[in-house]
Amino acid sequence: MNTSSTAAPLEFVGVTKRYPHAESAAIDDLSFTVPAGEVCVLVGPSGCGKTTAMRLVNRMIDLTSGDILIDDATIKGRSTTELRRDIGYVIQHVGLFPHLNILKNISVVPRLLGWDRKRMNDRAHELLDLIGLPQEMGTRYPSQLSGGQRQRVGVARALAADPPLMLMDEPFGAIDPINRDRLQNEFLRLQREIRKTVVFVTHDIDEAIKMGDRICILREGGQLVQYDTPANILADPADEFVAQFVGADRGLKRLALTRLDEIDLEDVSAAPRGGQAGSIPRNATLRDALSAMMSDSMRPLIVTDEDGGPVGSVSIELINKSLRRTTTEPTASTT
Repeated sequence: MNTSSTAAPLEFVGVTKRYPHAESAAIDDLSFTVPAGEVCVLVGPSGCGKTTAMRLVNRMIDLTSGDILIDDATIKGRSTTELRRDIGYVIQHVGLFPHLNILKNISVVPRLLGWDRKRMNDRAHELLDLIGLPQEMGTRYPSQLSGGQRQRVGVARALAADPPLMLMDEPFGAIDPINRDRLQNEFLRLQREIRKTVVFVTHDIDEAIKMGDRICILREGGQLVQYDTPANILADPADEFVAQFVGADRGLKRLALTRLDEIDLEDVSAAPRGGQAGSIPRNATLRDALSAMMSDSMRPLIVTDEDGGPVGSVSIELINKSLRRTTTEPTASTT
């Protein structure tokens, strides 16, 4: 199933936003580039301008100075209506139309673009499959869905016209912790298939680390402090502000960035012979493995595939080796 068109790179070029009569800028000379097909997470304390920066992209707020380029083309001078129809937008409280069923909610932008009925219907059904909702839910109304299901529909609606860029404003912030984790995982699965360029706003550094290919950390006044991959930010914070913001447990957070199926596992014979060895699925993270070992006298674990068969083992020594390796990898470009 072909679910995506080309993604577009996004570039902030000396972007400043200053509100009338404000003592300081909301965004101050902000420059960074999001490569096509990557998720960039804007994060920082309250008042740092992360939501303002995102809303500048689709001109819900106008620039004071600087420029924003989508696929190397300026957003200045474009019709706001045309611009916004080319950008998917997902917000915290979804904003589905209560009087429209799910299929019609998904089809809002295609309808505005003049798609014919069959094309809209086919796309809406395709997206229900993509977000993992049963086809019969297409005839239901938003009030008949759970919060997590409504949020999935919000993502589908943002994808309906196949935009090259998506903006996500704390999309999972109003969801309970269990369903929030599931939605995060579902979006990451979806992103692996569609590879859109995404700007994702959150106040939660753990969510930023989990969701982002790159993280843009802002301080109050909309000033860029560090822009890099999650692994490099955790391994080498730019300053004390970043170190405090990511937390004293950043070593553990780094373990959550790597899955067991991404490293060279030890031979199964390395697992303990006496008694029943613990096991862990290969899609678990190094942090999951460490947590499991801490509950079992730090003994190595057998790593299993989807059918429960052993594919190797993981020990505390292997975790330590993997952590040292990520520390010595080259730092990514910040532009």
